[in-house]
Amino acid sequence: MSATNSPRSLHDLPFPALEEALTRADVRPIHTRALWRALHREAALDLQTRADFLPPLRRWVEAHTAPGGPFFLDTPQAVADLRSTDGHTRKFLLRLRDGQTVETVLMAYPGRSTACVSTQAGCAMGCTFCATGKAGFTRHLRPGEIVAQVLHCQRILRDEGKPGLRNLVLMGMGEPLHNYDAVMTALEILTDRRGTNIGPAHVTLSTVGVIPGILRLARENSPYALALSLHAATDAERRVLIPASRRWPLADLLGACRTYCHATGRRIFIEWTLIAGVNDTPSHARQLAAALEGIAAHVNLIPLNPTAAYAGAPTASAPAQAFKGILQAAGFPSTLRQRRGIDIAAGCGQLRGALQE
Repeated sequence: MSATNSPRSLHDLPFPALEEALTRADVRPIHTRALWRALHREAALDLQTRADFLPPLRRWVEAHTAPGGPFFLDTPQAVADLRSTDGHTRKFLLRLRDGQTVETVLMAYPGRSTACVSTQAGCAMGCTFCATGKAGFTRHLRPGEIVAQVLHCQRILRDEGKPGLRNLVLMGMGEPLHNYDAVMTALEILTDRRGTNIGPAHVTLSTVGVIPGILRLARENSPYALALSLHAATDAERRVLIPASRRWPLADLLGACRTYCHATGRRIFIEWTLIAGVNDTPSHARQLAAALEGIAAHVNLIPLNPTAAYAGAPTASAPAQAFKGILQAAGFPSTLRQRRGIDIAAGCGQLRGALQE
């Protein structure tokens, strides 16, 4: 089968595209809702045996999703399922259709659950303290491969008799704004009220500072929250931690953030990994506060999570609290984030899409 005629995932298709696929085969648009509900509200793994589909839809499914047909379902295999001793964090290693693997984290909080999903196999940004960045970039994920991670978490919650996901963070493997179009299509699907129905206000995109993507979010008035992994307030220090930042000078990046805040009316979450002796001194806190002038920002402080390829240590509690106090005194709300899932390498910067040794 040629590349142009290669099968597509039904999970790649937003509602209008799914409706178009049906109408091209002379199936009335009214049947789209039943198929969409099965795919995204019920997270169905098998469409061939659906007794609730009316005959026209059943015939379409039988003809179009059979082996060798033009469509398939994204149903990644969980080759590892790890539970943290914290009792609230669970990590899945999911094998995709072509054999690539990505990691997805499911976190429980009082009254709600959050999924942290990957947007790429690997990452091209090369952050020195991040296991994914050290592993390098393999490929972008399709929309359906992003959606499928969320649906996997939904099935887990359903099987345990728990409510579905409330929050979604795109902070797993990869740089979401490096895979912009696929990410936006996936979020269109996941926030559709007829299906998974995750509220846009409960979705957070994370970036290391891909300026074209930030400006595009501003132009399109994206409804999703934006988190910027900053980690340093000077170009020289930032280039050591985030090699890809050489492409996007700090002054230009902060200018893009101001443009985003003005255009959308929303604040930006600043992610700052606290590394002992590297970026955690009072001087660093004051530099950060000065850099954020004119930006509606909330700073999330995250003590470094350990990875095999980086020798740094997390900031201790007292200097972390002092750092937070300086930011708050400067008028920037700040949160010292709780570390989760460290024992199963499920924390920020620890995902690498492979079975752990």
